[in-house]
Amino acid sequence: QVQVLESGGGLVQPGGSLRLSCAASGDVESTYVFGWYRQAPGNKRELVAAINNSGTSSYKDSVRGRFTIARGDARNTVYLQMNNLKPEDTATYYCNLALIPSQVAIWGQGTQVTVSS
Repeated sequence: QVQVLESGGGLVQPGGSLRLSCAASGDVESTYVFGWYRQAPGNKRELVAAINNSGTSSYKDSVRGRFTIARGDARNTVYLQMNNLKPEDTATYYCNLALIPSQVAIWGQGTQVTVSS
């Protein structure tokens, strides 16, 4: 059974940086998409950034140029480097792993990011 686990959230001042990590365990298929989503209280969950097994990435407009998604050296890990954080980035961030052949999506438990002075 595939599982994903996020880490790296916390409290940071505006303009600061954080790096989120996501590690998948289990039998991960060769074709997949890792996505970072976030959800603030009262808002819908939204896709922030995604990267596939080929390394192709995409970003939500409001984070492009500030956030970078990248695959780690360890197999089945992905990072979200968040720079120049703004109060509106405050949310619970979730890692999602979509396995393409089996059409299964696995969610992590979420990690809180708070941007405040």
